[in-house]
Amino acid sequence: MSRESDSLRWSSSFTVAALQHTPKLPGDKITLPQSALEQLLAAAPLQEVSPQGPSRSHTATFDPFNPRTFAAESRAREQALERQHKLPYPLTFRIVNPQNGRAVYAGIREFSAEESEVGLSPFLRKALGIEDNQSSPQTSSYSEFPGPSATVSGAAAPQSAVLAPNPAPTVSVHARQLPKGTYVRLRPLEAGYDPEDWKALLERYLRDNFTTLTTGEVLLVSGREHESFSFLMDKVEPEGDGICIIDTDLEVDIVALTEEQARETLRRRLDKTSRAPGTKGGSSIGGVLNFGDKVNGQVVPGEYVDYELRKWDHGAPISITLESRRDADVCLFVSPLTARQRSRPREDQHVLGDLSTRSLKQICLGSTNVELDEAEALYISVHSFVDLEAYEECPHSQQLPLQYSLHIADNQPDAHDGASEESLASGGPGDVRCGNCQQWVPQRTLVLHENFCLRNNVLCPQCHNIFQIRSLEWQNHWHCSHDSSYGNDVSSKRKHDSIFHGQCSCRACGIEMEGLPRLAHHRVTDCPGKQILCQFCHLVVPQKGEADPDMHDPDVLVSGLTPHELVDGSRTTECHLCNKIVRLRDMKTHLRHHDLDRLSRPIPRICLNRNCGRTLDGRSVQSAAMPSAHTLGLCSICFGPLYVDTYDPEWKALRRRIERRYLSQMMKGCGKPWCQNEYCKNGRQARQPSSMPENNTPLSSMSVANIIATVRPLIDAICLQSGISNITPFYFCTDQMSQQRRMLADMLAAEGKMAGGKDYDLPWCVASVEASGGDLGKAREWLDNWAPRKGERANNL
Repeated sequence: MSRESDSLRWSSSFTVAALQHTPKLPGDKITLPQSALEQLLAAAPLQEVSPQGPSRSHTATFDPFNPRTFAAESRAREQALERQHKLPYPLTFRIVNPQNGRAVYAGIREFSAEESEVGLSPFLRKALGIEDNQSSPQTSSYSEFPGPSATVSGAAAPQSAVLAPNPAPTVSVHARQLPKGTYVRLRPLEAGYDPEDWKALLERYLRDNFTTLTTGEVLLVSGREHESFSFLMDKVEPEGDGICIIDTDLEVDIVALTEEQARETLRRRLDKTSRAPGTKGGSSIGGVLNFGDKVNGQVVPGEYVDYELRKWDHGAPISITLESRRDADVCLFVSPLTARQRSRPREDQHVLGDLSTRSLKQICLGSTNVELDEAEALYISVHSFVDLEAYEECPHSQQLPLQYSLHIADNQPDAHDGASEESLASGGPGDVRCGNCQQWVPQRTLVLHENFCLRNNVLCPQCHNIFQIRSLEWQNHWHCSHDSSYGNDVSSKRKHDSIFHGQCSCRACGIEMEGLPRLAHHRVTDCPGKQILCQFCHLVVPQKGEADPDMHDPDVLVSGLTPHELVDGSRTTECHLCNKIVRLRDMKTHLRHHDLDRLSRPIPRICLNRNCGRTLDGRSVQSAAMPSAHTLGLCSICFGPLYVDTYDPEWKALRRRIERRYLSQMMKGCGKPWCQNEYCKNGRQARQPSSMPENNTPLSSMSVANIIATVRPLIDAICLQSGISNITPFYFCTDQMSQQRRMLADMLAAEGKMAGGKDYDLPWCVASVEASGGDLGKAREWLDNWAPRKGERANNL
């Protein structure tokens, strides 16, 4: 029985592409040219493909009761089957370097390489023994070989200096299907590996980067905080020199390389357990702080204690003070938690930091500090540096935790400091200043003081500090030649030179910089690997990917976005207001135009009938027809019963029709049980007694004279003059739907005032209920999208 690995036979030789011309490939991935895919398809075996449609029916000549037709039916069905070349999944290869005989298995990334070239990942280059300068066709070297000398302008060149190109290496690529792996044994190449979760770390790394595993190769696993773990792939099952790890359950054993390494790993684990955070010999746990808190803690050299300040007054300055012993080498770092800053502050990545050698360290944040804009919280970290030279001399002293005190308060100037400085600047009456120590002494004892001071004290001309001549502080006193820093011991000088003048490299992009402050500024500003919260995909990602534009690209600078957001914001979506297709990065500007249009819209005209919920300027189909000047501010539905096609220049007939309408409502009623009109007999009876005004009496107990007296003021207030708009309200009975919409509009207008939230004018509430068809939830949404609130202006956006 043939195995699946024997079903596909293909091999070819390729030139290794230059590293600078190869896309960044992870793990064991390679790229092949398009012609290789065509050759693989041609070499792939034919496989039957079942048709997508319904099953084929029998032929017309087939007779299930006649055995002689079975053979013809079988041949017809075989001819109808579809066959095509199908590549196995996953597609794996065996790559051999003919120059040294090394071989390794690999998986395909894509077929996008140049013709006759293969792109190899750094892992494969190292496994095959191919150096970076060997795969570049452009590189050349000098070779010494005998041959005729070339002449230029009559001058003969020496035969030993002939420029010969360094050819790119060639590798053989063989299609080889590997069995599904069930077991792998890894041996760490260094002692002390102890991550929190091996299972999650290996699953993520192998799933994202590898298709195969080759025995005898070194696996470099990336961990958190740019950690790396090197493992030797010692054994795999099924037995062989490689396995496939796609779509399989893989059992992993991590076994020490030697017994000595195992003992060293165990010792480091026990030591780490004894110095775990929260224990007596470990660092403090940290946690959430409140404004005004003062906490005491300890930090082990080389570790961090992380705090978080979530609530504070953004309009007031804030002061973060760290106090430690004079010889304690403790530093303070602060970074705000924003969409552009997501990482905890570290020595090479922080927004604000105090790296001085003073025992009292303080960071003051003003209320106008631009770094605090849109800050969700403040990340505060306390760190202790490790002096490598002191660690070699006394390792135990460098593992003892250092005590500190952290205080968060408002930044107010101390009045006592100014008074003390004034007292030092000017002495008392009869005092003179010593020319050596600059102190104020009585004039009568000046001679004795100077004799003693000149023999025992010395003044530093740069920092103006006083030291004893024979003290260790004066002997080790130093001043930096590059800046204004100074100190009194050798360890502080080493720390200053290491922090501020040592060469540091960025862990994300590899750029070299002088000093940790410059590197930290780079990590929180221009570093491509800085973590951000993308406002479009809502994921924490690096601010610049491999294919993203440069940080200083004009489009990036003008848009104010990061390169990742500029590319991710190119995706389109539909505007929920106008249904237009808009790019995500332009949606904010697009919605701003909607807001400006919303604020510039005129207030809608509503029907003057207090029981009607319609508008006059085309908010819905019911009132799509614009009213004329003779409708008295009523909609077409409410004005319809008053309309008569007669000549009435003085509007007397219209006034009589309005009067008859009121009298008919109050004397007979409209006959509708759901009516809530207070100027209707049925409406006043249907209204609850609690909702009736105190001065209203039942219409059944009112005489005709009282009803006429009640109606007369309403009619007299109506303006019927030409050129003057009527503003007097009407109280006509209307249909149930319109009445309910008006009641909903009144409720929307009232709830904004009562709740103290979004307050809208009544015309906008009427328009929202009309446009939403009486749906209260949609009416509120319509108000948010299309109606300006009371007091809202364009400059408030």
